[in-house]
Amino acid sequence: MNILFVHQNFPGQFKHLAPALVRQGHRVSAMTMRQTEPGLWQGVRILPYRAQRGTTPGVHPWVQDFETKAIRGEACFRAALALQREGFEPDVIVAHPGWGESLFLKEVWPRARLGLYCEFFYQAQGADAGFDAEFASTDPAGDACRLRLKNLNNLLHFEVADAGLSPTQWQASTFPVPLRDRITVVHDGIDTAALAPRPDVSLTLNGSLRLERGGEIITFVNRQLEPYRGYHVFMRALPEILRCRPRARVMIVGGEGVSYGAAPDPVRHGGRSWRRIFADEVRPLISDADWARVHFLGNLPYQQFVPLLQLSAVHVYLTYPFVLSWSLLEAMSVGCAIVASDTAPVREAIVHGETGRLVDFFDAAGLAQQVCELLDDPAERARLGQQARVFARERYDLSTACLPRQLAWVGELAG
Repeated sequence: MNILFVHQNFPGQFKHLAPALVRQGHRVSAMTMRQTEPGLWQGVRILPYRAQRGTTPGVHPWVQDFETKAIRGEACFRAALALQREGFEPDVIVAHPGWGESLFLKEVWPRARLGLYCEFFYQAQGADAGFDAEFASTDPAGDACRLRLKNLNNLLHFEVADAGLSPTQWQASTFPVPLRDRITVVHDGIDTAALAPRPDVSLTLNGSLRLERGGEIITFVNRQLEPYRGYHVFMRALPEILRCRPRARVMIVGGEGVSYGAAPDPVRHGGRSWRRIFADEVRPLISDADWARVHFLGNLPYQQFVPLLQLSAVHVYLTYPFVLSWSLLEAMSVGCAIVASDTAPVREAIVHGETGRLVDFFDAAGLAQQVCELLDDPAERARLGQQARVFARERYDLSTACLPRQLAWVGELAG
């Protein structure tokens, strides 16, 4: 078949599926807004394109998001027309619709079967919106209207889509019936063979910081250090953790930008990032000697990220009720003892007392207590880590659990 992937930052969630379809003998292409040169990636033909305009200054804030998606959708539509003129006709299109690129592809290729990666359906209640009162909106009623309009992108896609794919049961459940009934739940998959415990692991960071097995290494990992992923709660737990564990080192991985939610108010916070805001908040409560044991590592290369997880004594993962991070499942796969927020969809992976420990998202004191208890109990850490790895291999292994089901989904999509 001719199979076309559409993702603004390809490969994204399709990094395993697209090459696997190439290996099956299909002709696979990918349209992306990523600024790269046309070429081949693992047998996939890369077709970059770009938007020709920006958003309108002063546009109504409730429709600003949809205008952005319409602009991106038009850009992809024009690029698709050019491909059609060259004779390109996909049998199947697999798209991540979250940025709007695939909105108008059925207008170009009406006979192609369209499958969507269904990451999230926005809700005014019961998910991320309004979850954290500390960052409450000044206009919650208006936000409910804005979120309804934000879901126009999802709804318009499902008007023309043939099937959906979602990584977790909870993320699929955010979509309303009857859309939910057309979604198959299969996770993107974790390479549990590569992400395995390694007793002899060591790591040197920044040229001088040597980490070895046996140390009290606490890890906290996110793409960006921001409230959506509980960075503020973790930082507020640090003074007690450092006080109780004088030999612990805290390794914090993540950038200073924003992936989800709002950026800090530049006036109120003086232009500081979320990382700096909450570091500054807790710094007066932590001595200089203890603060020297807190390491902000930025965004680590993957070849350093994996050994860091393998060295972790306790891994902390916090999130609003939102999209589940790959990093949690990667930590489970390497056998980390995990303390995580008692939020959906975390409960799909972490069963309290079996594959990790759960704590109320906002309970910084409870988080500190759980971390310190595990650091005091090597046998319990080993037990939780072993069971987390077993669970990850059974439910999320790429080669045995996820990729075969993804390939079957594409086959069913093709009819």
